[in-house]
Amino acid sequence: MERWCADRSGERSSQLQFLEGTLALKTDPVKELNLIGPGTSVEGKIRSQGNVRIDGKLTGEITASESLAVGVTGEIDGNISAKNVTIGGKVRGSITATEKLVFEGKAVVKGDIRASKLVVDEGCLFDGKVAMTEKAQVYEARH
Repeated sequence: MERWCADRSGERSSQLQFLEGTLALKTDPVKELNLIGPGTSVEGKIRSQGNVRIDGKLTGEITASESLAVGVTGEIDGNISAKNVTIGGKVRGSITATEKLVFEGKAVVKGDIRASKLVVDEGCLFDGKVAMTEKAQVYEARH
């Protein structure tokens, strides 16, 4: 429930009313979209229970329990693992999609791929090996 009030300057501001002193937000991490926007660079490992979209640059490994998309302006230098993967930008590293992998027309991919289903649009560039199985297995690097 939201209530509007005026501050001393006469401007409206919003205040949240709490029921019984608490406010609980229920969010489902699987439905959340994690976004790395254009002009943003990230280094390291990313793990998400939800969906991820990369329109910036990632140097490192990324794992998503649901879908992962690399936009036309997106770049990943590292390994990718997700249920469904869509590549529209540049990837240098291996890709594992437990369900479906899509290379859009402007995609540039250098690395090996493993997927159950593969869709390759006209115009994309791919240099690597392909392994297709009924259900792609996720291989985890152990050190």
